[in-house]
Amino acid sequence: MTIPHPNPDELAHIQPREKAEILAQALPYIRKYHGKTMVIKYGGNAMTDPALQQDFAEDVVLLKLVGINPVVVHGGGPQIEMLLQRLGKKGEFIQGMRVTDAETMEVVEWVLGGQVQQDIVGMINAAGGKAVGLTGRDGAMIRACKLRLTDQKDPSKEHDVGQVGDVVSIDPSAVRALQDDAFIPVVSPIGFGENNESYNINADVVAAKLATVLQAEKLLMLTNIRGVLDKNGELLTELTPRAIDALIEDGTISGGMIPKISGALDAAKSGVTAVHILDGRVPHALLLEVLGNQPFGTMIRSH
Repeated sequence: MTIPHPNPDELAHIQPREKAEILAQALPYIRKYHGKTMVIKYGGNAMTDPALQQDFAEDVVLLKLVGINPVVVHGGGPQIEMLLQRLGKKGEFIQGMRVTDAETMEVVEWVLGGQVQQDIVGMINAAGGKAVGLTGRDGAMIRACKLRLTDQKDPSKEHDVGQVGDVVSIDPSAVRALQDDAFIPVVSPIGFGENNESYNINADVVAAKLATVLQAEKLLMLTNIRGVLDKNGELLTELTPRAIDALIEDGTISGGMIPKISGALDAAKSGVTAVHILDGRVPHALLLEVLGNQPFGTMIRSH
């Protein structure tokens, strides 16, 4: 992952007065969110496009510098898939969940807790931040159990997806300690069970649960789409629980979007002030949402 250095000349065409106005418009939001925690699920194109990687890193560092506490939770599906293919192993999914046998779990741990996490830590540090990587094992953070995946069409049937985990509890003390010391936590979604076994947990679920226990002001989920779209491809700027149920029922929300939306809704119901699904393909998507006044992406409401 190569991170190019920021180029100050890119903004040379903007007049000083305009720059000042832009900064002034951000001031109310900086004041509003100062000292608040924001959990960011980092995934999709924003993780694989070098220019978007740099934008993301700069956004996270800027949020930290103006007194907001970002916590990054990352996925790594494409990277896991790439390594599995190199090993001659075909990935299998059931209802958006990766089937994870013992061999696949080793790959998941290496890719998420090693390669991907350290790439993200490195690029945030290169942008001027101080990031620290954690997995769910660090500080006994994410206790997990085997996920029982009920069939969507036949509730009496369960799918065995191997070492895929469900969150039992999250102890956020390690994350809080890092935040208090001006670090930016980067969390890999790997949990541990009562017999010290490892579990691969959906990153959207971990982000939502972590946002809940941290009493985050916002949960921001970066995706490869503009937000949640209706049957006609139009952006839905707000979603309620009833609307979400209807969209899952008619197949508009399906596959990997189901855990993302379900986790977002749980977080909204559990006290996270605002949950947003954002288009991670948009440069500086985080800053547009946090420090701007235009509706951006889809907001999930608790009622």
